[in-house]
Amino acid sequence: MKALIFGITGQDGSYLAELLLGKGYAVTGVARRVSVDTTSRIGHLLDKVKIAEGDITDQFCVSNIIYTEQPNEIYNLAAQSHVATSFTNPSATWSATAAGTMNILESIRYHDMMNKVKFYQASSSEMFGRNYNTRDYGKYNIDKVLKYQDEETPFQPQSPYAIAKLASHYLVDNYRESYGLFGCSGILFNHESERRGEKFVTRKITKWIGDYVKWIKTLPEDCLMCNSVDSDVVQACSVLGPTADEQHLISEFPKLRLGNLEARRDWGHAEDYVEAMWLMLQQDKPDDYVVATGETHSIREFLDVAFKHIGIDDWEPYVVVDPKFFRPAEVDYLLGLPSKAKYKLGWERKIDFNSLVKRMVDHDCQT
Repeated sequence: MKALIFGITGQDGSYLAELLLGKGYAVTGVARRVSVDTTSRIGHLLDKVKIAEGDITDQFCVSNIIYTEQPNEIYNLAAQSHVATSFTNPSATWSATAAGTMNILESIRYHDMMNKVKFYQASSSEMFGRNYNTRDYGKYNIDKVLKYQDEETPFQPQSPYAIAKLASHYLVDNYRESYGLFGCSGILFNHESERRGEKFVTRKITKWIGDYVKWIKTLPEDCLMCNSVDSDVVQACSVLGPTADEQHLISEFPKLRLGNLEARRDWGHAEDYVEAMWLMLQQDKPDDYVVATGETHSIREFLDVAFKHIGIDDWEPYVVVDPKFFRPAEVDYLLGLPSKAKYKLGWERKIDFNSLVKRMVDHDCQT
């Protein structure tokens, strides 16, 4: 079996390549030519995968790669995937995220490969925006209403990124219905890992914690932490005189700056989620699936677990809420129900929320 991965150098691409190689696939990954090295996530795989130089926004390039490689499966994980960046750079987001998908689909159609290739499209829970369904548990004497998203929840995108992802989602559906393409879209909820980009809030938190732990280790043993809630920095001071008031500033460390701490997300581990991608293409009929954990956690909860893992119970003195990190249109609640994926694909997540956070913290404290 031959697989072609657009976006192999990203978090998901690296885990998917590992999974497919383990199953005996010949794997080709598409990567853009840039002046800096972008292969850090797949450095350990470079002797096992073939890298095709290309750009998903270039129709001729995409068509040539697909024709040359003649893959059995194509996975499109390529996108400008940072939601905040999509507000400042919507045109580039559209080109990579929506137009790129069209380039792949048209290449498959042009080369008459509709019945020869299976195609996976990475859709996103951000397409739901503020929409959700509800399930009332009151009749069971439980005072609770569950808010959730699944395959039946209407889409209401709240960002240029989500709009571009939704366009791609509908394109796959259209090519499936119109041309008989075996195309599946995985509506993936937030999936993180030690390989997550540092601009994403989860990795931003754990990377800061790792840098803070390393900074602490550089300080003299007699240092005291001077950590005022009103300050933008954590200060390390040494006691010079006979009283604690006689201190000398040794070093400062900038506090962690974040936006909306109340936003809630359904967070899983990318290593689990790429297995769902593969399972979708092993079915007899193509379909779309929500891939999620069925749990939602706030950024505050993520901070709780992350800081407690390094022995800090009260993280508020270390964090500054900065309005510049608030989005123009916020998606404040995501919780996916992966029932369809569970019963039709046999898929379930293996790594729970606490384990995910601790793994990320441990990685950033050690590297």
